[in-house]
Amino acid sequence: MQKIHVDLGPHAYDIEIAAGMLPGVGAKVAALLPKARKAAIISDSNVAPLYADALADSLAQAGLAVQQIVFPAGEQSKNITVLSRVLEELAQGGLTRSDVVLTLGGGVVGDLGGFAAASYMRGVAFVQVPTSLLAQIDSSVGGKVAVDLQAGKNLAGAFYQPKAVFIDTDLLATLPVRFLHDGLAEAVKYGCIKDAALFEKLAGFADDAELLRDIGSVVANCCAIKARIVEQDEFDTGLRMLLNFGHTLGHAVEQHFGYSHFTHGEGVAIGMYQLTQRTEAMGLTAPGTAERIKNVLLKYGLPLTAGVDKSLLLDAMARDKKKNGSSITLIVLKNIGEGTLRKLEWRQVPEYLG
Repeated sequence: MQKIHVDLGPHAYDIEIAAGMLPGVGAKVAALLPKARKAAIISDSNVAPLYADALADSLAQAGLAVQQIVFPAGEQSKNITVLSRVLEELAQGGLTRSDVVLTLGGGVVGDLGGFAAASYMRGVAFVQVPTSLLAQIDSSVGGKVAVDLQAGKNLAGAFYQPKAVFIDTDLLATLPVRFLHDGLAEAVKYGCIKDAALFEKLAGFADDAELLRDIGSVVANCCAIKARIVEQDEFDTGLRMLLNFGHTLGHAVEQHFGYSHFTHGEGVAIGMYQLTQRTEAMGLTAPGTAERIKNVLLKYGLPLTAGVDKSLLLDAMARDKKKNGSSITLIVLKNIGEGTLRKLEWRQVPEYLG
């Protein structure tokens, strides 16, 4: 097992990573939260049939009464209506402030379930049990929880840290290939902004089988990078913005297609490549960087373009959380492994879209 400590003072917690961890999660939760008597598992219609009963059995064996709440899978469910239903079910189940919520699923489940935990009774403990690669390496860590509004992605949310993150890499065995690669886009992001060796490792895997044999180290590497950044900037006002490389354009792509065409990782892949093409042409990024990103994205079947005029994405970008008044911060690479923050006036943004 690998353990990564996220040092946030009174909100500190551990990320534990191991194959075959799921059956032991109940005992870990009971030890971590000895006052808890009930546990609510929040999951979606894809993941719950695979793993919810196993997690429920683990919690029951640790002496916790278990409630399961399941909503339809997909980004389209990450909204106020579904959040409201989840909150009502928590109340109907009799969850109290001393009890615990467990989010079992990918990024949508972690975001929505975490926001429910942050909102219910002004905050109950929650534990992340991520099942997708994207959630294991990125969204389960750092305490950003949210739902989407019609105006844009993640516009209603909170900073609310979990009590723990338990990552069972065996759960990736049932992940469809598209969503394995979706998560790899975020791993490529970490390589781009902070770790050239990680980037080269991802570029060097012969195939998915070789990747999965080493997936524990990839997950731990990404989690460690994010933990160190979050420790320095919990509330996303400076350094943590580096984690948004590719996301401003990527979120706009997701929204433009109604969250039904491109996955989150696919949107990020498009954003990373398209922005780096432009910044390289502008002399801000080392020559050849965009081509290196292109090659690793194509290796994992990730898209390079949304097939839509970028001017049509400007409206969605204008509502991005990273926009502050008349300015916005974009993340620009100097080279692979070296991301920088670049604050722009909004009128400059079209130049960076090409």
